[in-house]
Amino acid sequence: MIDAQTNQAPHRVVIVGGGFGGLYAAKALGRDPVKVTLVDKRNFHLFQPLLYQVATGSLSPADISSPLRAVLSDNQNTQVLLAEMLDIDPERKKLFLNSGEVDYDTLIIATGVKHHYFGNEHWETAAPGLKTVENALEMRRRIFMAFEAAEKETDLEKRRAWLTFVIVGGGPTGVELAGAIADLAFATLRKEFRNIDTSEAKIYLLEGMDRILPPYKPELSAKAEKSLNKLGVTILTKTLVTNIDGDVVTMKQGDTESQIAAKTILWAAGVKASPVGKVLAERTGVELDRVGRVIVEPNLTVKGYPDIFVIGDLANYAHQDGKPLPGVAPVAMQEGEYVAKLIQQRLKGSENAFPFRYSDVGSLAVIGKNYAVVDLGFVKLSGFLAWLTWVFVHIYFLIEFDNKLIVMIQWAWNYFTRKGGARLITGNESMGVVGVNEKGEYYVPPANKSPLEVRY
Repeated sequence: MIDAQTNQAPHRVVIVGGGFGGLYAAKALGRDPVKVTLVDKRNFHLFQPLLYQVATGSLSPADISSPLRAVLSDNQNTQVLLAEMLDIDPERKKLFLNSGEVDYDTLIIATGVKHHYFGNEHWETAAPGLKTVENALEMRRRIFMAFEAAEKETDLEKRRAWLTFVIVGGGPTGVELAGAIADLAFATLRKEFRNIDTSEAKIYLLEGMDRILPPYKPELSAKAEKSLNKLGVTILTKTLVTNIDGDVVTMKQGDTESQIAAKTILWAAGVKASPVGKVLAERTGVELDRVGRVIVEPNLTVKGYPDIFVIGDLANYAHQDGKPLPGVAPVAMQEGEYVAKLIQQRLKGSENAFPFRYSDVGSLAVIGKNYAVVDLGFVKLSGFLAWLTWVFVHIYFLIEFDNKLIVMIQWAWNYFTRKGGARLITGNESMGVVGVNEKGEYYVPPANKSPLEVRY
């Protein structure tokens, strides 16, 4: 493609990652005389802040996802490639994908992070994290299968284990999961089973720090803890998980070690960078932090490579107040728009020297129906007003209008009826069946196996 006015090929901008950072950069460049190529291994943008609602049956995956081609269909200068980045040659400005090669003039990398088990990756089978649609569906399967298994179980000790839920990590994701599961057990499901009382469920939220929601102000953390306790969640702070063996969680509080028998263990304790960070370090010599994030320059470029930007959760940006910016959607959105503006300035030969500055729009976490905590900087809210704020903010930032409408209707229906329509148990052909092992014990088979394929 040749620009008719300059008789030159347009500037090639390649964006890797269709999350908030990559998508906002692509949208901002949609009217410019550049050729944009967006590369993602998924064909959709996922609104991760609401992923926990998929995991707990309030929403379906399609409610919080938007096809990338549809979102960018009005950008005549933009191509979407379903592919995965494998390697890079920064000297030749070439990107290697699992389906070929792409040349670039400017590269924007926004491949995000995944959950981190701090050297205990073998725990992932027993305690899935929450970063993808598949993670959410697996969590949903385990949560609702636990109630189904408890309904069939006659042994009281085994039934207690099925009705025990452990969430590791007291950040926003852990708090939202704990609140949603409590709402399920103590309200939504109470009239739906005959042999069990779902309100007998035990929900534990484990946090290594001295309070939940560590990034929030202490007074909001205290209000969130009080609200979760009122919902029926048991919060254990200053608690470190030392082992997960099957359905037993071993934890340590000071010098005291204890165990919890739980059939459902969910991980929300930390993140680490995508493998792309390591590839960049090997090819450019850029420094990484302890979780593999790329330490970027004040203008979000890789040191020594002004044509390579790293944004979103993959970037460690500590030039504002000495601390890395949080891995939240507004940071990625603003970084994407900043980089797009910088590229526009460069093409006009008028690049300014102003570093990226994040405008903090606040922090929000929902605890349950009618209750959330919100820190907007100029005001701190809790309770029903905070919950309403949380609802409208999340509706506003959903990418497409039909998603906004569907989620708004679904939330309204759930609010008044408590009959969430996405409580489906899926995964494989046997997901409607609780497995029985050779000892006659009920169990939920792994996602990729049927009960007949598993032997104890």
